[in-house]
Amino acid sequence: MTIPARTIRGRLAVSDIGFGAAQLGNLNRETTDDESTRAVRAALASGITYFDTAPHYGLGLSERRLGAALAGTPREDIVVSTKVGRLLVESPETADRQDEEGFVVPATLRRDWDFSADGVKRSIEASLDRLGLDRIDIAYLHDPDDHERQARDEALPALLDLRDQGVIGAVGAGMNQSAMPARFIDAHDLDVIMIAGRLTLLDQSALADLMPLARRRGVAVVAAGVYNSGLLSSAQIRPDAHFDYAPASAELRARAERLAAICRDHGVDLPSAAVQYPLRHPAVVAAVIGMRTDAHVHSSIERRETPIPDELWAELDESDLAPDLIGAAA
Repeated sequence: MTIPARTIRGRLAVSDIGFGAAQLGNLNRETTDDESTRAVRAALASGITYFDTAPHYGLGLSERRLGAALAGTPREDIVVSTKVGRLLVESPETADRQDEEGFVVPATLRRDWDFSADGVKRSIEASLDRLGLDRIDIAYLHDPDDHERQARDEALPALLDLRDQGVIGAVGAGMNQSAMPARFIDAHDLDVIMIAGRLTLLDQSALADLMPLARRRGVAVVAAGVYNSGLLSSAQIRPDAHFDYAPASAELRARAERLAAICRDHGVDLPSAAVQYPLRHPAVVAAVIGMRTDAHVHSSIERRETPIPDELWAELDESDLAPDLIGAAA
């Protein structure tokens, strides 16, 4: 099977659906090694070539599982991204506890925020070891919201230097906001931005700053959080659905209900529209979706391939619920 590929600055081709590997780090519940391997291999068999992870995900467990599952795959056939900014440090004093940041793993390590040049290089070296790779295709700053100056003045120059050395292929930032990544693009020659939750059917705030600038500068955008933490992940809106990691308000649930109803009127389910919506923007090269099992892989592919009539996008645009990104990007 072949999934459409798009390129980052004309040199790094990624499948336009990416495998988000946070769940391989036991996000919210335990996942087995076998389950993780089956999911990755199902993704490969389905034509997914882009895999995203981070040290943060399960205190390195996601990187180790992803690396093990990808072992033996021709290196030129895959693109792997990871992140810097949370350096993993031995923590024997907490080893008898569980991690407190959403991952069901023992807290034998702790995350130290570190966007220094030395911290970035140490983080990349550790990620290469856990992944079993000799290079990282994409390295993102990971949530530098409270560390903007150090991220801009130290971390990004260090990553750009590693890019020049061929240790990494592309440099970017991954965040839940759009303003700071736009400032990073202004300051440095970045290749790609991962924006989570700000270019979705429910939230298009990235259109105000990041997306026009990215398009002008030729910077690729990877859309993550396309379901906004779950609110858009099912055809019927659940009363306990979350938005941005917290219970969704009644107002947001009502807006999601309107989106779902319009989708149904056009014979489309809401999650399929949520997956395909950001891909309509010409700066977007991929939508990364969290996948824990082979079933998640198959459902994600199905949502990507669901036919969606132009009339659906037109009605969403006319209703002021979600501007058509083709028109918005013109």
